[in-house]
Amino acid sequence: MGREHWKKIWVGSAGNMVEWFDWFVYASFATYFAGAFFPEGNDTAKLMNTAGIFAVGFFMRPVGGWLLGRVGDRKGRKTALTLTVTLMSASAVLIAVAPTYAVAGYGGAAVLLVARLLQGLSVGGEYAASATYLTEASAPDHRGFASSFQYVSMTAGQILGLGLQIVLQRTMSAEALHSWGWRIPFIVGALGAAVVFYLRRSMLETEVYEETADDGVAQGEKGTLKALWAHRREAFLVIALTMGGTVAYYTYTTYLTKYLSNSAGLPKQTATLVSFCALIVFACLQPLAGRLSDRVGRRPLLITFAVGSTLLTVPILTMLRHAGSFWPALGLSLLALVVVTGYTSINACVKAELFPTGIRALGVALPYAIANALFGGTAEYVALWFKDAGIESGFFWYVAGCAAVSLIVYLTMRETRDIDLGRVGRAVPTQRADGPEKASAPAA
Repeated sequence: MGREHWKKIWVGSAGNMVEWFDWFVYASFATYFAGAFFPEGNDTAKLMNTAGIFAVGFFMRPVGGWLLGRVGDRKGRKTALTLTVTLMSASAVLIAVAPTYAVAGYGGAAVLLVARLLQGLSVGGEYAASATYLTEASAPDHRGFASSFQYVSMTAGQILGLGLQIVLQRTMSAEALHSWGWRIPFIVGALGAAVVFYLRRSMLETEVYEETADDGVAQGEKGTLKALWAHRREAFLVIALTMGGTVAYYTYTTYLTKYLSNSAGLPKQTATLVSFCALIVFACLQPLAGRLSDRVGRRPLLITFAVGSTLLTVPILTMLRHAGSFWPALGLSLLALVVVTGYTSINACVKAELFPTGIRALGVALPYAIANALFGGTAEYVALWFKDAGIESGFFWYVAGCAAVSLIVYLTMRETRDIDLGRVGRAVPTQRADGPEKASAPAA
C-alpha cells in the first residue's frame, strides 16, 4: 500500500474514532448520569430509561443512512464524512450542557433525546461513508486489511472513552462524577470533532468514486431509493448478515461494563478496566483478521464468527456472571471478542463489495442502519428487560439465536473478495502476494 492509501486511511479512521467516542461515552457513562435526568427510583429502571434513549438514537440511524448515504453517492464520500462529524459535534455539545431533572424536570431528558437523535443521524451516515471510503481508498488486494481500520478506529474511540472514565474514576469522587463529572467526556468529544472537521475538509476523494463511469447506475439515480431497490437482494443480504454481528458486538462492548457491574457484581472500576483491556486486544486483532481475509476470503471468517457465537454465547455469558474478579472476567471477555472479530474485521468491506459505486454508500448505509436499529441498538434494552423480568439467561439465547440466523446467510452467500469495485459483478484479475493471478467471480 502506498503513502496516499495510508493517508486516506488515517484521515478516515481519525474521524471515525471521534464519532464513535461520542457515541459510546453515552453508554459507558450512563451509570453516572442516569439518575441526573430521571426521578429517584429503581436503579435498573433508571438504566432502562437511559438505555431507551440510547436505542432511540439507533432508530434515527436509518434516516441518517438514507440522507447521508444519498449525499455520499451524489456529492462524494468526503462531503458526507464532513457532514457527519459536524452533526456529532453538535450532539456532544447538547449533552454536555443538558439540564438535570432537579433543574428542568423532564426537560433535561428531552435535550438528551434530541442529542441522541442527532447522533443517530450522524452515525447512520458515518458507518457507510467511512466503510465505503476505506474500502475504495485501498489497494485491491488489501481491502480487507484497510477496511478493518474502521473497527480499529471505532474501538479506539471506545477505548479512549473508557480510558477517560478510568482516569475520572481515580481522580474524582463518586459524588462528583454523578453530579457533574460525567459532562467532561462530552466536552472532550465536541473539541475532538472540531479538529476532525478541519482534517476532513482537506481529505482526498477516492479514485474509484471519481473515475467510475459505467457502474450500471444512471447519473440521475445515484444515491436514490429507486436505484437501491434495483439492488434489493444485496440490501436484504446486508440486513441478514449484520443481524448476528451487531447484537454480539454491542453485547460484548457497549453492554459488557454494565453487565459486569450490575449482574456479575464487580465494582464499577473493575468492570471498566476489564472492558478497557479487552478492547485494546480486540482493536489489535482487527487488521490481522482483515489481512487474513485478503488471503483466504471473507466467508471463512464470517462463518467462524457465526459458529463460535452460536455455540459459545450462552456458556461465556453464564460464566461471566459468576466471574467474581478481574482475571476470569478479562479472559472470558477476550474469548468472546476474538470470536466477534470474525465479523467486525471485514463486515465493512463485505457490504461495500456488494454494490456498484453509484449506490454503494446508500446501499451500505440504509440496510445496515435498519439492522442496527432492530438488533444492535436494542441489545442493551433487551438485556435489561430480561434481567428486570428475572430471566436474564433468556438474553444469552437471544444473542446466540441471532448469530445462528446470520450463519445461514454466511453459508449461502458468495465470496466477495475479488470483485472489481469499479464495476461490481464483473470479473477482474488481481495479483496477490501469495500466488499467481486469479480471475475473480461475480458478486453475490
